[in-house]
Amino acid sequence: MNKQIYPLLIAQFLSAFADNAILFTVIAMVMQSTTMASWYVPALQSVFLVAFVVLAPWVGGFADNHPKSRVLIIANLIKAAGAGLLLCNVEPLIAYCVVGVGAAIYSPAKYGILPELAGHGFLVKANSWIEGSTILAILLGMMIGAKVADYSIVWALAGTIVIYLISALTTLFLPVSIAKQAAPGPKLLLFWREIGLFFITPRSRFAILGGSLFWAAAATLRVILIAWAPLVLLSKNATEIAELTLFLAVGIIVGSALVPGLIPLEHLNRARLPAYLMALFIFGLSLTDHLWPARITLFFIGMMGGMFIVPINAALQELGQQSIGSGSAVALQGFFQNLTMLAAVGGYTYAVTQHADPVLAMLSLGMLVFIATFLVSLHLPDKQA
Repeated sequence: MNKQIYPLLIAQFLSAFADNAILFTVIAMVMQSTTMASWYVPALQSVFLVAFVVLAPWVGGFADNHPKSRVLIIANLIKAAGAGLLLCNVEPLIAYCVVGVGAAIYSPAKYGILPELAGHGFLVKANSWIEGSTILAILLGMMIGAKVADYSIVWALAGTIVIYLISALTTLFLPVSIAKQAAPGPKLLLFWREIGLFFITPRSRFAILGGSLFWAAAATLRVILIAWAPLVLLSKNATEIAELTLFLAVGIIVGSALVPGLIPLEHLNRARLPAYLMALFIFGLSLTDHLWPARITLFFIGMMGGMFIVPINAALQELGQQSIGSGSAVALQGFFQNLTMLAAVGGYTYAVTQHADPVLAMLSLGMLVFIATFLVSLHLPDKQA
């Protein structure tokens, strides 16, 4: 494994930590407020995702046509600016959207640089490390961010700004290299052409649609938990919800660690099996009304999710590097996965305004994930040619 992956792991850990500290800081703001409605948290999730969809035709090429290490610095500075807007009491929906812009720029560079650092033989392992460190950052970010935010919103936001800046400085240790030259022509036209090129093979379609399924399910489950936990488990604040989500995060870390030996790139079709199990565990969570059974079920949901998404990400990066560019492939994945996340979270937001039952929403999510897994797995070959 290339030792230059270690600065990337540190930078990604810090950036993901701050991303989730901000999210739970805003959740704490909502829970402490007497004026923000119940739809505000899913609306925040939606405005964060809009940037991924709108900027997709540009951010992939930007990552491929510029040194990805420097793109990561720019993205972290934009995220820090969004946290600064929150600190200055700018409308949270606007400020959190700016954080989303930084995240949309960050993602293609973060995943796109992995094939350059790891190569084919270590790509699944590198993704396992990135996914594991990211989930650990999510875990610590939401736990520490929620606790600090419950104590002081100002200190929580100031801390995230500092962490984003440290992440940007760490990225300076990554190599400065450009994968390909910019293609001529309008970016929107090139983006739609890349979609056509990348959807030719069943493996690339599965990588795009499978990743979209995972993140749509994860985003929806996270916002459902915010309504479900106080109703079913009687959780009282952001810290208790973060502690519940801890088991989901630990499960993803375990699944990410186990998967390199179980699902190599040559057998990508195996990834559908943990996806089916993830759906069944979400279904089971909807029937749970006690704390420890809920925690254990969340652990297995996370474990199956980690085993599903890691090989999919690795396949997408390698297929992208061989065709349209790894950064462009990640941006393409970001477009579809965030479009599905917007649709899923937006649908749940509308359901909340109609006073939908969180238990029924979670039950429906499990059923939809199972059906969608079957559909995206159609025509997937048994083994890579």
